[in-house]
Amino acid sequence: MSMTNVRPWHFLTRYIDSFLLLSILLVMAVGLATLYSATDGNLSRVTNQAVNMAVALVIMWLVANIPLQYMMRLALPIYVVGIILLIGVTLFGEINNGARRWLNIGITRIQPSELMKIAVPLMMAWYFDKHEATLRLRDYIVATMILLLPVLLILRQPDLGTALLIIFSGFYVLFLAGLSWRIIIGLLVAGAGSLPILWSMMHGYQKKRVMTLIDPTEDALGAGYHSIQSTIAVGSGGIMGKGWQNGTQAHLDFLPEKSTDFIFAVFSEEFGIVGNSLLLLLYLLVIGRGLVIAVNASTQFTRLVAGSITLTFFTYIFVNIGMVVGILPVVGVPLPLFSYGGTSMVTMLLGFGILMSIQMHPTKLVKT
Repeated sequence: MSMTNVRPWHFLTRYIDSFLLLSILLVMAVGLATLYSATDGNLSRVTNQAVNMAVALVIMWLVANIPLQYMMRLALPIYVVGIILLIGVTLFGEINNGARRWLNIGITRIQPSELMKIAVPLMMAWYFDKHEATLRLRDYIVATMILLLPVLLILRQPDLGTALLIIFSGFYVLFLAGLSWRIIIGLLVAGAGSLPILWSMMHGYQKKRVMTLIDPTEDALGAGYHSIQSTIAVGSGGIMGKGWQNGTQAHLDFLPEKSTDFIFAVFSEEFGIVGNSLLLLLYLLVIGRGLVIAVNASTQFTRLVAGSITLTFFTYIFVNIGMVVGILPVVGVPLPLFSYGGTSMVTMLLGFGILMSIQMHPTKLVKT
């Protein structure tokens, strides 16, 4: 082949799904503009976020170029390392605001629970793929144990938000692997029956969050403050919004955590229902492309991983927006690709890198 026929950037883009990348970049761009407004024009904060995005995009590109055979072989080692790190957090982790979630490894601090958002579905998908020909009830039980081990370690930190997201990511794998509806309904009934026990095991601040969801005005200046102010911001945006940088709740400092967990409230106040609809459309494009990749996946492993990553991304969006508009308790879940922060950005784009690898390496895997 003549060198003149080779696109100069082909080696950078050959394993990148252009539709998925464009949708992601559009959400990120809107997120940066909203962050600029939420931080009152703090260029340093916006620059830091842009750097976080650039690093995450590079990681996504690297993962997208990893052949699926290697990814499948890495599932077990990544899961084991993640469990060891979580045990390390339990024994030696740093305590901040009453929670032990970070582990100092000398050169930096890491949050191992973030790794498990990817490691758990990878490990469960690997297990189901390995036993695809002879799936029995005991295989679903083993897969559930694979899920529950890191969840229990994360709940000890405590970090309810991350634990819930990992539970969802694992449940999606179980569901897509063919878990019977009778078992799912039975689990839901058992879960409902165990609510009194779970309530007794919850920390005081977690119980307060649930009670605040029922009636935030009961503690309007305390536990209910976040919910009340965010719903005011969302409602005051109306149809068209107040305009970029013209939101009063954010700029008069009524709205807490306005650059992280509650950034959607800032966006809603400034761009209204029309802006929200366009943002949700962008998210829908990302989710839709992920589901298409999952449906077209060539193996059990890739189908389960792609489906879990995509549906977990949807869960992030649903939980964050539900929290902001007051239909779900405040659990500290960021709006994906939008909220300020590097760790969740890297985790999310690492997952999208896996999706791209699945889409762009559509070859049969050799079971290991």
